[in-house]
Order: sequence, then C-alpha cells, then structure tokens
Amino acid sequence: MTIRMLKLSIPAVVFALLLSASQASAADPKGKVAYLTPEAAGPDFLIQGEYQGTKDDENRFGAQVIARGEGKFEIVLLDGGLAGAGWDGKSKQKLQATTGPDGIVSITGEQFKGQIRKGVLTGTTNEGHSYHLYKVFRRSPTLGAKAPENALVLFNGENVDHWTGMKIEENNLLGIGGRTKQKFEDFHLHLEFRSPFMPDHTGQARGNSGMYLGDQYECQVLDSFGLEGLDNECGGIYKNARPNINMCLPPLSWQTYDVDFTAAKFDDSGNRTKPAVVTIRHNGVVIHENLKIEPTPGGGQKDGKPGALFLQNHGDPVRFQNIWIVEK
Repeated sequence: MTIRMLKLSIPAVVFALLLSASQASAADPKGKVAYLTPEAAGPDFLIQGEYQGTKDDENRFGAQVIARGEGKFEIVLLDGGLAGAGWDGKSKQKLQATTGPDGIVSITGEQFKGQIRKGVLTGTTNEGHSYHLYKVFRRSPTLGAKAPENALVLFNGENVDHWTGMKIEENNLLGIGGRTKQKFEDFHLHLEFRSPFMPDHTGQARGNSGMYLGDQYECQVLDSFGLEGLDNECGGIYKNARPNINMCLPPLSWQTYDVDFTAAKFDDSGNRTKPAVVTIRHNGVVIHENLKIEPTPGGGQKDGKPGALFLQNHGDPVRFQNIWIVEK
C-alpha cells in the first residue's frame, strides 16, 4: 500500500481543516495546553508538517517541519523523499527556522539558507544546490477502513459498550484510559488515532498514549513526528524494538495501526513454548514484521495469556476512532 498524498494551497488547507473543528483545546491540571483543532493551534500549525519536492530540479527531497513553539521550528531534510515515500532511512540534515515579523519563516544551517512562505520551502546551500518543496498532506491508505462482516466493532462513535473506563469525547471520538471488556488471543486489529498539537512540549510530554495488545504489549502512541523513531516513540514496542521506520504523521493528522497478533503459546503444564508475535503497519507501512515480543511495563497483565485491548491514559487528549478486531 502507498500512503496517499495531497498538495493544497494554504487557503484550501485552512478551509479543509476547519471543517473538522470541534473543541479548541484542553489543559490538564498541570497546565499543559493541547490544541485539538487547527484554528485554535495558531500560525505555527500552518507551517509545521511535511514538504516534498526536488533538489536542483532533479533529485527528490522531503522535509519535516516540526513546531517547537513561539514561532520556532526544527527542519529535517530527507534525501529521496518523505518517510515511506522515497527516503532511504539514513540520509538526513537538521536545520533551524524562526518566524520573522513579516510572517516569513527563515531557515538557517551551517551551509544552508532558505525560507518557508505560502506553503513553499525554498533554499540554497553554499555549494549552490537549490531546494524547492511544497507542503503536502498524506493520508493513510487504511484510514476509514470498513470492518469486515466477521469483525467485532469495538468503537464506531456511537457508544462505549465494549469498554470499561472509556467515554465519548468531542465529535463522537473515543477518549483514553480504559480497556475492552473482552479478552483476545490471536487477531487482526484496525485502530485509528490522533495526537493533539503540543508545540511547547517535547518527548514523552507530547501527545502520549499507548496501544496495549493483550493488555501487556505496548505499541507507543506519541507525537513523534520528525524524531529518530526509538522504542519509546510512536510505533515503537516499548522496551522491545524500535520501528523499522518512523511513519508518524504531523499532530492532528488521523493515523492508523493495522496489527496482526499471535499470542504466546503454552503447554499443558503452563510453560510458555512460544512468545507473542506481531506484525504492525503504521499508516500502511510495515514497521514491525513477525516480531517476537515480551510484556512491557504499564499494562494490566504480564503473563502472556490472552488479554484486553488497553488504551493508556498518559494525561494528554489523544483521540481514537474506527476500531475493530477480527479474531483468528
């Protein structure tokens, strides 16, 4: 599957984003502000995101522009294109950028100068290489996937009958901090999630949650857009394995996890004979394939036996939609 890509003008982008607006922002007791809609997020939200174009009008290039608050940005240039769309997974260059009084974002680096203006990133190096990239909006190929007839629909926006500790939040979305009433052994799971926009925070304080398979194997949910892709970042199996590639989209983008899970196996005496095995696609791209995993901290079980699907509450307003499971 190929992740879908759109290139829109900034006015069109604003209009499209406003269509999905609901509650503007949320704050936890510690005062952490998390923006839930684009119109509340401020001008930095319109700058941050993914850009794709060319170097010297020939070679494909991608860029990830990460908002760091108060008009400041970190930029990661990716040789060959964006993650999952041409990037070789190795070649990258990091730059800094700041919004000036005129609203133009100036980019600086040891050998690079450029700007972002009206959804276009341009720049040149000291060697004379030129970059011209446009802002793009990618969409997971499995976003909105319909549940097959033999699936158990865990959440479709109507109720939380299959859950304990969960409630419906703004715009008929699923909040965080609960688990399914039913336990599952071997299954295929489809789940969609959205991280809030939290430009003033970094690392584990930025859109944190977790998808616990069997209530004991955590696949991280986090705003890790543009980061290295570690085991404690989005797509990582905590304490087990980092994703093959960081496929995290920008905050407030709907993202997908498609999971094939086989639970650990035991003999008649209760001794484990095989560990749990998982294959996970993040936004349509395989990030773990037939990976043997061990229980991770934070879940409700550690015994390897069949367990619930647990969505962790880490204090940030991560939202979920369209969750269904097919037992094997």
